Amino acid sequence: MNSAILYYIHDPMCSWCWGFNKTWEKVSDSLPSTINVEYILGGLAPDSSEIMTFEMRQYIQKNWQKIQQAIPGTQFNYYFWENCTPMRSTYPACRAVIAVKNQNPNLEKSMIKLIQQAYYLAAKNPSEDSTLISLAKTLDLDVAQFTQALNAESTQQQLLEGIALMQSLGVSSFPSLVLKTDSALKPINIDYNNADFILAQIIT
Repeated sequence: MNSAILYYIHDPMCSWCWGFNKTWEKVSDSLPSTINVEYILGGLAPDSSEIMTFEMRQYIQKNWQKIQQAIPGTQFNYYFWENCTPMRSTYPACRAVIAVKNQNPNLEKSMIKLIQQAYYLAAKNPSEDSTLISLAKTLDLDVAQFTQALNAESTQQQLLEGIALMQSLGVSSFPSLVLKTDSALKPINIDYNNADFILAQIIT
C-alpha cells in the first residue's frame, strides 16, 4: 500500500470513544509506517450554558451502563452526576485539544486522555474552562497561551473545519474510522473488542 491516512473521528467527551480506547491503541500500535493517523474532532455538542435536562442525564447514564456491558473493563464514575452540574456541551473540550495540538502536536493524545480520565474517572466537568485549564497545567505547555487560545475565534474555526471534514467523509457517529488512499475513501467497521477485525480492513 502507498502512503495513506487513517482518519480517527472522535470527541473527547464521547463515552463510546472512551470505551474504544484499549482496542484503538492496539490498532494504532499495529499500523504500518505507510499509514498516518490523523485525529479529527467531530464536536458532539455545541457550546451551551444550559443545565442538562433530567431526561438527558438519565439517557447518558443508561448509555454508560450499556457501554460497560458491551465493552468489558470500561470504567465510569457515576459520582459525576452528583458532584457536577452537567451541560450538554463538548465544544470546549474539543477546542482544548486543538489549543494543545497547536502549541505542541506531540501532546494532542495526552490532552485527550486527560480530559477522558477527568470526566469518566475523576468526576470532573470538561464542559467548564476551569477544568480544562487545570488539566493543561499538568502538561509541558504555556498555560497562559493555552487559556487565551481556548475560546479564541481561530480555535473555534479549526473545530468547525474539522466538523466539515467529518461531514465530507460521510461520518455521523463517534468513534469512526475512515481510510483515505490515493484512489478512495474506505469506511472501517468498528468492533469495540476486536482489534484484528479492524486491522484486517485496513491492511489489505
